[in-house]
Amino acid sequence: MLFELTVRGFGIIEEIAWKPAEGLNVITGETGAGKSLVVDAVEALLSGQVHEEDIRHGSEDARLEGVFRIADNRGEARLRELLAEKGLEADEDILLITGDFRRQGRDTPRVNRQAVSRALLRDIGASLVDIHGQSGHLSLLNRDQHLEFLDAYAHTGDLRRNFGSRTSELSQAEREFQALSRTEQDLSRQMELLNFQIDEIRRAELQAGEDEALERELALLTSAEKLKTASYEIYRIIYGDESMLAASSAVDRVNEALPALKQVVETDPSLQPRLDYLEEILHGLEELAREVRSYGETLGYDPQRLEDVQTRLELIRSLKRKYGGSIEEVLNFLQKAERELDGLTGSGERREQLEAAIKQLKIDMGALACELSEQRGQAARELAAVVKKELADLNMPQVEFDVSVTRELSPEGVPFPDGESYQFDASGADDVVFMASTNPGEPLKPLDRIASTGELSRFMLALKSALAEADTIPVLIFDEIDVGVGGRSGEVIGRKLWNLSRSHQVICVTHLPQIAAFADAHYSVSKQSSGDRTVSTIEALQGEARLNELAVMIAGPRYTANALKAAGELIQKAETWKSSLPQG
Repeated sequence: MLFELTVRGFGIIEEIAWKPAEGLNVITGETGAGKSLVVDAVEALLSGQVHEEDIRHGSEDARLEGVFRIADNRGEARLRELLAEKGLEADEDILLITGDFRRQGRDTPRVNRQAVSRALLRDIGASLVDIHGQSGHLSLLNRDQHLEFLDAYAHTGDLRRNFGSRTSELSQAEREFQALSRTEQDLSRQMELLNFQIDEIRRAELQAGEDEALERELALLTSAEKLKTASYEIYRIIYGDESMLAASSAVDRVNEALPALKQVVETDPSLQPRLDYLEEILHGLEELAREVRSYGETLGYDPQRLEDVQTRLELIRSLKRKYGGSIEEVLNFLQKAERELDGLTGSGERREQLEAAIKQLKIDMGALACELSEQRGQAARELAAVVKKELADLNMPQVEFDVSVTRELSPEGVPFPDGESYQFDASGADDVVFMASTNPGEPLKPLDRIASTGELSRFMLALKSALAEADTIPVLIFDEIDVGVGGRSGEVIGRKLWNLSRSHQVICVTHLPQIAAFADAHYSVSKQSSGDRTVSTIEALQGEARLNELAVMIAGPRYTANALKAAGELIQKAETWKSSLPQG
């Protein structure tokens, strides 16, 4: 429900903060006082758009803010899903919508303090409020909503969801079938290529890290003689050999230093660790010399091994160029190719299975779609009869109404028991359109082709009354619904509006006291002049103030005692009628 509406700098409204009640809220006031501005403000807030001329004269901007309380009914559950999907979750069941509109600059609509697009704002608004008036965005004029209303009225939700689930299965099966339905020539070429690639990689018998080990071995093979010479030279320098003659090796020089250091230690024992360290160095040099010599003796030029390593590396490089930048990627390619080949090998059998499954799915869906159509057809006739009765109650017996349920033939559709195949989507095979004629002798037309007038607003009231339980939009606004309506019809409208308010929050702008008498909350909009400015305000009316307002609506500003009495009788009559209805 709309918990609070704040309007600043909009039309002749300087600033108001209005908290409508649950149930039926009635707004009254003199013509031109700004009653419809309240409705216009709600519509501007939910569309995210204000025209420059709507901004109050002398102001550079207008601000609109609506606080909505979200319930846990079916319709508002879908709203919660939309908000969650867009990251706009409501905090403690409260939804805050704001709009700052400037003469110069960009408008900034926000939901729960986050900027949103106008398209998303309109989707959210359509789930919250349905406005019926001269410029309202009527859900009943949206053909896409007609099927939703009819299914809710017919209670076909489970059947429709079952059909939608089958539609998803069919779509998935058809996508897989199309992917497998390549030409035999294409299939053969693909299998031949995969077989070649798999065989080429398998024959190589690659091992992870093999290329790195071969690269190291290649470096050794190509430098064997050089490394051998270097090893001998290192050994000679450290350990010496017969050819060195007078030259001293590193070991010789350390041996020369060792006795001298021992003499020093005899005098100064503190250098004993240094003596020990020098002896370790000597042993280490001898060990190093032997290891280097042993390494050099193992080296030798092997042309055959060199050729084998180079050939193997070239094979690995060729495979990496074709199938990946590393041996791991080549092996991953092999696994993927093997899986794809397995899939292609069994694709013929799988295609046959899918073809049979698709055929059976369509048969099953045809039976479901036919059952849906039958239930919708029955519900359409019942709904049309209920709406006609509602129209008669509103003294509009000349208005015709019908619910058109049609199907379109399609060879690619789902087969019905009558042997025909019909186009379908996730909702079934039916195209549902509400049709009406507001003037005798004129043919029925879709609702979206009928002008939005006061008469149409009453027609919408009849539809809303018939669809009260099925309609999940929580807030209904009726502006100027009583245009051209007399007192007797006004009382009927008041009753229907109040009945609607038992399952919705209803806001109604009216000139008729017979309607205002049914209000659960009554508000008066008035305009006052201050200097050269006109300001519109809204005030809650109770008790004597409400009685006086109804008297003014009956007899004008100079009302009499009889008008006051008549106003009291209207309120009493409405309250008596309300109390006579079953509760809940």
